[in-house]
Amino acid sequence: MSTLPPPATKKFPEDSLEAKVYKIVEDLKEYMPVLNDRNRLGFSLYLYVKGEGDEPEFLLKNLKLNVQGISLKELIEKINNELQKIKK
Repeated sequence: MSTLPPPATKKFPEDSLEAKVYKIVEDLKEYMPVLNDRNRLGFSLYLYVKGEGDEPEFLLKNLKLNVQGISLKELIEKINNELQKIKK
């Protein structure tokens, strides 16, 4: 029995909104070691930037992320600062 290779994954263009938001989350990986937590946060922040999701303060509390080495308040501040750079 053989297994087929997984389908190719198409990456977002570097200047796209999705790539910028996911880069913010990936830069914080030292505080969120679980990949799935980062993916969920990235998608939720993308929805927020598009105007469809909740603010980061609510997201970080509701997503129940595994955060290490930083307080939740400090992490929220870092995310908000980076999101302000994107919105400009």
